[in-house]
Amino acid sequence: MTVLCDYCQQEAKQVGGKEVYPHRPDLYDKQFFICWPCGARVGCHPGTNMPLGRLANAEQRKMKSLAHQCFDPLWKERGIPRGKAYGLLAKNMNMSRKDCHIGLFDETLCKQVIYLCNSGEIFRYL
Repeated sequence: MTVLCDYCQQEAKQVGGKEVYPHRPDLYDKQFFICWPCGARVGCHPGTNMPLGRLANAEQRKMKSLAHQCFDPLWKERGIPRGKAYGLLAKNMNMSRKDCHIGLFDETLCKQVIYLCNSGEIFRYL
Protein backbone atom coordinates (compact mmCIF):
# COMPACT_ATOMS: atom_id res chain seq x y z
CA MET A 1 0.00 0.00 0.00
CA THR A 2 1.26 3.46 -0.89
CA VAL A 3 0.37 6.34 1.42
CA LEU A 4 1.38 9.83 0.34
CA CYS A 5 1.81 12.72 2.73
CA ASP A 6 -0.71 15.55 2.29
CA TYR A 7 1.90 18.04 3.53
CA CYS A 8 5.03 17.26 1.49
CA GLN A 9 3.80 14.64 -1.01
CA GLN A 10 6.49 12.17 0.07
CA GLU A 11 5.70 8.49 0.51
CA ALA A 12 5.01 7.52 4.11
CA LYS A 13 6.60 4.35 5.47
CA GLN A 14 4.83 1.72 7.54
CA VAL A 15 6.58 1.19 10.86
CA GLY A 16 5.98 -0.32 14.27
CA GLY A 17 5.03 1.73 17.28
CA LYS A 18 8.50 1.45 18.81
CA GLU A 19 9.92 3.53 15.93
CA VAL A 20 7.32 6.29 16.28
CA TYR A 21 6.84 6.29 20.05
CA PRO A 22 9.99 4.77 21.62
CA HIS A 23 8.87 6.05 25.05
CA ARG A 24 5.48 4.27 24.82
CA PRO A 25 5.87 0.48 25.24
CA ASP A 26 2.05 0.18 25.15
CA LEU A 27 2.19 1.19 21.45
CA TYR A 28 5.06 -1.05 20.33
CA ASP A 29 2.75 -3.68 18.79
CA LYS A 30 0.73 -1.09 16.82
CA GLN A 31 1.37 -0.17 13.19
CA PHE A 32 1.74 3.38 11.85
CA PHE A 33 2.50 5.22 8.65
CA ILE A 34 4.99 8.05 9.09
CA CYS A 35 6.40 10.62 6.71
CA TRP A 36 9.99 10.90 7.90
CA PRO A 37 10.72 14.20 6.07
CA CYS A 38 7.96 16.16 7.83
CA GLY A 39 6.88 13.93 10.75
CA ALA A 40 3.22 13.54 9.79
CA ARG A 41 1.79 10.19 10.92
CA VAL A 42 -1.30 8.07 11.29
CA GLY A 43 -2.04 4.81 13.06
CA CYS A 44 -3.43 1.70 11.38
CA HIS A 45 -6.61 -0.22 12.07
CA PRO A 46 -5.74 -3.06 14.48
CA GLY A 47 -4.21 -6.07 12.77
CA THR A 48 -4.03 -4.36 9.35
CA ASN A 49 -1.92 -1.97 7.32
CA MET A 50 -4.97 0.21 6.64
CA PRO A 51 -4.56 3.81 7.91
CA LEU A 52 -7.08 5.01 10.48
CA GLY A 53 -7.37 8.28 8.57
CA ARG A 54 -5.02 10.67 6.88
CA LEU A 55 -1.50 11.59 7.88
CA ALA A 56 -1.46 14.43 10.36
CA ASN A 57 1.20 16.78 11.63
CA ALA A 58 1.38 17.77 15.30
CA GLU A 59 -1.13 20.62 14.95
CA GLN A 60 -3.64 18.47 13.08
CA ARG A 61 -3.28 15.61 15.57
CA LYS A 62 -4.11 18.10 18.33
CA MET A 63 -7.24 19.27 16.44
CA LYS A 64 -8.40 15.68 15.90
CA SER A 65 -7.85 14.96 19.57
CA LEU A 66 -9.92 18.01 20.57
CA ALA A 67 -12.68 16.99 18.14
CA HIS A 68 -12.76 13.50 19.67
CA GLN A 69 -12.83 14.97 23.19
CA CYS A 70 -15.98 16.87 22.25
CA PHE A 71 -17.64 14.17 20.13
CA ASP A 72 -16.86 10.88 21.90
CA PRO A 73 -18.86 11.62 25.08
CA LEU A 74 -22.01 11.59 22.91
CA TRP A 75 -21.73 7.86 22.37
CA LYS A 76 -19.57 6.90 25.35
CA GLU A 77 -21.45 8.72 28.12
CA ARG A 78 -24.84 9.83 26.77
CA GLY A 79 -25.90 6.42 25.54
CA ILE A 80 -26.19 7.34 21.86
CA PRO A 81 -24.90 4.41 19.79
CA ARG A 82 -21.62 5.28 18.07
CA GLY A 83 -23.04 4.74 14.58
CA LYS A 84 -26.03 6.97 15.33
CA ALA A 85 -23.74 9.66 16.77
CA TYR A 86 -21.67 9.64 13.57
CA GLY A 87 -24.92 9.71 11.58
CA LEU A 88 -25.98 12.86 13.46
CA LEU A 89 -22.57 14.38 12.87
CA ALA A 90 -22.72 13.58 9.15
CA LYS A 91 -26.19 15.10 8.83
CA ASN A 92 -25.11 18.26 10.66
CA MET A 93 -22.02 18.56 8.48
CA ASN A 94 -23.92 17.89 5.23
CA MET A 95 -21.81 14.90 4.29
CA SER A 96 -22.37 11.21 3.74
CA ARG A 97 -22.04 8.88 6.70
CA LYS A 98 -19.24 6.96 4.97
CA ASP A 99 -17.17 10.15 4.62
CA CYS A 100 -17.81 11.24 8.20
CA HIS A 101 -14.85 10.16 10.30
CA ILE A 102 -12.74 12.50 12.43
CA GLY A 103 -9.60 10.66 11.31
CA LEU A 104 -10.22 11.96 7.78
CA PHE A 105 -11.00 15.55 8.75
CA ASP A 106 -8.83 18.60 8.22
CA GLU A 107 -8.52 21.45 10.73
CA THR A 108 -11.63 23.26 9.43
CA LEU A 109 -13.83 20.17 9.78
CA CYS A 110 -12.42 19.42 13.23
CA LYS A 111 -13.35 22.95 14.31
CA GLN A 112 -16.86 22.35 12.97
CA VAL A 113 -17.16 19.16 15.06
CA ILE A 114 -16.02 21.05 18.15
CA TYR A 115 -18.56 23.81 17.54
CA LEU A 116 -21.46 21.41 16.87
CA CYS A 117 -20.75 19.41 20.00
CA ASN A 118 -20.02 22.32 22.36
CA SER A 119 -23.01 24.36 21.19
CA GLY A 120 -25.43 21.43 21.30
CA GLU A 121 -26.26 21.99 17.62
CA ILE A 122 -25.47 18.35 16.90
CA PHE A 123 -28.76 17.38 18.60
CA ARG A 124 -30.98 19.33 16.21
CA TYR A 125 -31.68 16.18 14.18
CA LEU A 126 -32.54 13.92 17.12
